[in-house]
Amino acid sequence: MNATLTRLARFALAGLGIGLLGACANMADTPPGTPLSQVEARFGAANYTCTTEDGARRLIWTQQPYGQYAWGTNVDAAGMTGRIEPILTDRHFDALAKGVWTPERVRCEFGPPAEITQVGLPSSRQIVWGYRYRQAGAWNSLMYVYFDKDGQTVTRFHPGPDPMYDRDNLWFN
Repeated sequence: MNATLTRLARFALAGLGIGLLGACANMADTPPGTPLSQVEARFGAANYTCTTEDGARRLIWTQQPYGQYAWGTNVDAAGMTGRIEPILTDRHFDALAKGVWTPERVRCEFGPPAEITQVGLPSSRQIVWGYRYRQAGAWNSLMYVYFDKDGQTVTRFHPGPDPMYDRDNLWFN
């Protein structure tokens, strides 16, 4: 009986996750130029707002720290949204390879990270931000974004497995 309940719970969670993903995936289908009030009426208020380096107002709807999805858009002075796009993707993270990225710029582009840690020896510590996401749309991963020892500039980034999904850590085993 216990094994049956476990399987049932897994299927229910999977179904719930797929349902939530389907509801949220429609956000990217919102046409550019949609009034922000209509987007907020349908999807709720953004979790994070900032001003980009060029002065645009940026809005991010994020599921961090435990979810794997986030969407972002810029809003013009008239309150019209630009293209709403998924921002926790391999392709979007590739933007980190171009130009200088400060913590403020990273947070404004991708939203708040799921976790902030430090790695290295005391003389060469680096701050690392981790963003939960689905690498290649399939793998439970973290994108690790490393900052220099002063914490002011991105030095490198790479994906890795998300330990939260390690089989030994799953609560429904």
